[in-house]
Amino acid sequence: MSGDPTTRDTSQSTALSHLTRSPAGILLTLLTLICAAIWFFPIYWAIITSLRSDQATVQEFGMLPTEPTLSGYIFAIVNSELPIWYLNSTIVSVSVTVLVVFMSACTGFAISQLRFPGRMVLWWTILTSFMVPITALIVNHFIIIAGVKLLNTHIGMILPMLLSPVTVIVYKQFFDGLPKEFREAAVMDGATELQVFLRVFLPMNWGVTTALAIITFIGAWNSFLWPFLVAQDEKMMTVTVGVSAVQDAYGVAYGRVLAGAVLASLPVALAYLFFQRRVTQAITLSAGIKG
Repeated sequence: MSGDPTTRDTSQSTALSHLTRSPAGILLTLLTLICAAIWFFPIYWAIITSLRSDQATVQEFGMLPTEPTLSGYIFAIVNSELPIWYLNSTIVSVSVTVLVVFMSACTGFAISQLRFPGRMVLWWTILTSFMVPITALIVNHFIIIAGVKLLNTHIGMILPMLLSPVTVIVYKQFFDGLPKEFREAAVMDGATELQVFLRVFLPMNWGVTTALAIITFIGAWNSFLWPFLVAQDEKMMTVTVGVSAVQDAYGVAYGRVLAGAVLASLPVALAYLFFQRRVTQAITLSAGIKG
């Protein structure tokens, strides 16, 4: 009965239990907890500092605020354009996510399943694009966007952020792994290539699509450099850019600054908590491609 799955699971659980109880396992567990505490401490300190008054942030030093207050959050919401920044970040992030995922899926399907002139040239162009960092193209992007009068607009923010070759490669590899009989059967039934893509191939990879959409959304929400260059009006700023502007305006009001930072990172934190497995899957896919 050595091949019984239940027996294997029991033996694996027993081995894991012995490893955990061994000196090496205990040491590894303690080291993991210490690393986790070191990683989490700045986040914890930002949260408790945001719950202190401006006077308390420079007078008291403790792991818990003596008199918690939401004045920093109220001030950040009432005395800044935070709701508008949230709206701008939502528009940009959702638009980038939808366009990147859809265009990458279409491109990956075309390169994987169709045969057309210049197919391999397009594929090698996408692969070699990894050699050029996106930040190296910032000046060119700015000149082009300024030339077409799209500075200080949502479209001007969105267009350069649509470059995502890794998403195309992930889709292409996934479509390569699907049996070609699916496409041949659909074509024999009279389906067009668009119908094959939308009704056959795309529904088979909703897990990959969801993972890539989440990681793309988080990346777009956290983007700072390009929105900082494009947004020339306070009402066009995204959350990440607006928080830096709030910091300049508040000076040493650390409670207010960190309250704005916590509010800015809240959507991304919630997205990660709710879709942790999908985010991990997307990071694994991206790391596998880049490796």
